[in-house]
Amino acid sequence: MKLLAIDTTEDACSAALWLDGDHRERFEIAPRRHSELILPMMQALLDDAGLSLTQLDALAFARGPGAFTGLRIASSVIQGVSFGADLPVVPVSSLQALAQDAWSAHGRVAVLSAFDARMNEVYWGAYRLDARELMRPLIAEAVVAAGAVEVPGGTDWCGAGSGWQAYGDVLAQRCAPEHGVFSEALVHARAVAEVAATLFQEGAAVTAEHALPVYLRDQVAWAKR
Repeated sequence: MKLLAIDTTEDACSAALWLDGDHRERFEIAPRRHSELILPMMQALLDDAGLSLTQLDALAFARGPGAFTGLRIASSVIQGVSFGADLPVVPVSSLQALAQDAWSAHGRVAVLSAFDARMNEVYWGAYRLDARELMRPLIAEAVVAAGAVEVPGGTDWCGAGSGWQAYGDVLAQRCAPEHGVFSEALVHARAVAEVAATLFQEGAAVTAEHALPVYLRDQVAWAKR
């Protein structure tokens, strides 16, 4: 399985090449430079591995939720590459990828993922590791007031993401994760690739025109009186 994945969900920009379970990644925290960095990152990974796009099995991208501009960049780039190389695409939830990295990097098996959605809201999801070592969603991802998030049963949670940094006190009133909070955690393309490799086997790939961002909401600013 050869798969190239990208992420531009928040301030970080990354690309990862998945080669039969092994991965290589380029990662940089670079607000407002995603469009400048992402294609060179992808090309550098292919060059280092001695591969061309046509030798890949699929592409993957973090499709959101997250920052509107970042999600549009990721979708546009992956659509263009997919059309040009005639490759299928696996869209991966950014919240799920964040949870997957909490398992890969920290060994956590139950994760409450939260991105800061501004306006006192978070993009929210709950995930638990399955027998295939994939973080599976327990609830539908949503944009919701920080004080109204849904928390499934269980006591082995950890928290991850910028939502915990912005609204940690409020979220803790709904659930105080006994396995800690990784409030500075960011999505990594390596985790996107890890999720996508399994989803591809399960038939989740789409064609380029269906590689679309998922915003969860249309309102992006406070309404004026």
